[in-house]
Amino acid sequence: MSLQSVNKQRIQSIDVLRGGIMLIMAIDHVRDFFHLSSVSPTDMTNTTPALFFTRWITHFCAPTFVFLSGISANLAGSRRSPGEFSAFLIKRGLWLIFVEVVLITLAISANPFYNFIILQVIWAIGISMIILGLLNRLPVKVIGLIGLLLFFGHNLFDLPGLSNPATDSAATKVLFTARAAIIPLGDSHFIFCLYAILPWTSVMLLGYAFGALYRSGYDAILRRRQLRYAGLITLGIFVILRAFNIYGDPSPWAVQRNTLFTIMSFLNTTKYPCSLLYLCMTMGVAMLLLSYFEKIQNKLTGIFNVYGKVPFFYYVPHFYIIRILSIIFLLAWGYTSKDLITPKSPIWFRPPTFGYSLPVVYLIWLAVIASLYFPCRWFGKYKQTHKQWWLNYL
Repeated sequence: MSLQSVNKQRIQSIDVLRGGIMLIMAIDHVRDFFHLSSVSPTDMTNTTPALFFTRWITHFCAPTFVFLSGISANLAGSRRSPGEFSAFLIKRGLWLIFVEVVLITLAISANPFYNFIILQVIWAIGISMIILGLLNRLPVKVIGLIGLLLFFGHNLFDLPGLSNPATDSAATKVLFTARAAIIPLGDSHFIFCLYAILPWTSVMLLGYAFGALYRSGYDAILRRRQLRYAGLITLGIFVILRAFNIYGDPSPWAVQRNTLFTIMSFLNTTKYPCSLLYLCMTMGVAMLLLSYFEKIQNKLTGIFNVYGKVPFFYYVPHFYIIRILSIIFLLAWGYTSKDLITPKSPIWFRPPTFGYSLPVVYLIWLAVIASLYFPCRWFGKYKQTHKQWWLNYL
């Protein structure tokens, strides 16, 4: 089978990697609502290796998702005029922000009064698409250079005197330094920004630049080699900067009580806001996998491909399935509405006394992703054989 699929020129390696990381992503979302633990997975003093790596493996999801969105945007631009492409990116970006604010926030909080509006990865992709839509008339190399400058430069805010969480403006937090930044909207409503704009935009812009490797006529062997070298160089930068705690992450690693925990500390890079080393660690692996998946086709990659063709169709429903299941389990445990709903509370139906061990969490995760396999397969076939305009937004 060729790299390009027959219908609508889908690129299988991109869909396979996207599908794989979306399935992994769901582990963390299931853990949020079904795991009984007051321990932070990345707290070296209290965590366990199983809990740490359950969280750590999901670190690869958001950067890969945003990077692949940039590649896909480049390919979408090849089928449109610059003006049409810019309008498409801006409209799609606004649509994704709406989805994050209205649909995903409701799924996570189960609070119809929206006391907490949560801005996560879909917001980051949406706002990055709008920025890309404003930049898309620039040469690809210039867009890639802007991405590199943001990618390597945003951690300058970690240097003494350049940023202070206590005094940073809301604009500074949202643009660069959001570490669970809370922005009030009156007395009882707040915006909870987990994804600072410009660090994530750098990933989108770099993905857009890498999209040139997938344009029609580009040599596949050369592309795989370039992806492999780029991945190895990116991981090399991570190892060197991390080893010496030079630059790129506000939380240095340290020797722990044993070798395994020391390795965990080394890998424990900062996601909120995403640090340079967090991005190097995750995107280096993503580039290597993109190269690898071009030559691998088996039953597992076939399963990943089913989900990866319809990321939006999978992403939104999987949150609602998780939340509905959590409410059903809570009611089965004997909780009542008084226990589960607190007026003005940001999250409903999540009492701290509810939850299961990690093995049970993994079983629930498998049930959630399995429930979406056949719907995703059906919708993927539908998208391949239909051309309605609204399909471009799903």
